[in-house]
Amino acid sequence: MIKVGIIGGSGYTGGELIRILLNHPKTEIDFVYSTTKAGQPITNAHEDLLGVTNLKFSGNINPEVDALFLCLGHGNSAKFLQENTFSKNTKIIDLSNDFRLAKDAIFEGKEFVYGLPELQKEAIQKANYIANPGCFATAIQLALLPLAATKQLENDVHVNAVTGSTGAGVSLSATSHFSWRNNNASWYKPFTHQHLGEINQSLSGLQQSETSLLFLPQRGDFTRGIFATAYTKYNGSLEEAQQLFKNFYKDAAFTQVSDKEIHLKQVVNTNQCHLHIHKHENLLLITSAIDNLLKGASGQAVQNLNLMFGFEETEGLHLKASYF
Repeated sequence: MIKVGIIGGSGYTGGELIRILLNHPKTEIDFVYSTTKAGQPITNAHEDLLGVTNLKFSGNINPEVDALFLCLGHGNSAKFLQENTFSKNTKIIDLSNDFRLAKDAIFEGKEFVYGLPELQKEAIQKANYIANPGCFATAIQLALLPLAATKQLENDVHVNAVTGSTGAGVSLSATSHFSWRNNNASWYKPFTHQHLGEINQSLSGLQQSETSLLFLPQRGDFTRGIFATAYTKYNGSLEEAQQLFKNFYKDAAFTQVSDKEIHLKQVVNTNQCHLHIHKHENLLLITSAIDNLLKGASGQAVQNLNLMFGFEETEGLHLKASYF
């Protein structure tokens, strides 16, 4: 058993992380740190855990834990690590965007590895510090990595992706409350989303040239999940593309290529990414679906934990989709 600490456990990603780790056969939650809820039962914030745990939020930190998850807002992880010191043996997984880009990856002597297992499994297994990918970034990269790896992203890539309201975080905002979000649809941050940096970093590294990615994120009137479609010019046949993707992901624990069209309910409440390939004339369409809070955040963070500690990659992540 390894002892695990969580910083910022009252939000959506923190809640999902607690749920997974409570049922993980090789982890014990040592503390869930909160500056605003210290001393309160965790079930006050995560009511579905009533009867599952008696843990309380802590105002204290154990610097000797084996693993630490940072579930803080973007920009706050770096500040937290500047103000708090942990054992040199503590492995850290950050769920913010503070260390995802190469220019930010080395921080106060710590070298953060970008934690997309389908791209960097061997590096993750050797790492002490992980920058967990963003949710949109995960869905989009998994849709495009096989093409980039074979230098076939030579033309513009158009991406549309719709996300559930949990992607906006637990705090109420003008575009996340029920009356606005329900029966509604809208786009935001057109062509400028913050995840583009990490996506382009991975794709250009494989493609060995800059990739033109035109990304339009959209808000959906559902709570969780990301449904992304990406299309670009492609010279090969549909069968060649399908085989390319299946070969690329043949050893991936959680990324599946479906011959049938996919939909969001297949992956919600799981750590899976489902992909489907379609060809129309000279355009290749790749559809990608994930749960933004699991494969797009906490589930992938635990997947990285498993790789770092030499556990089975799927340990604690055998989750059932909410299919009905």
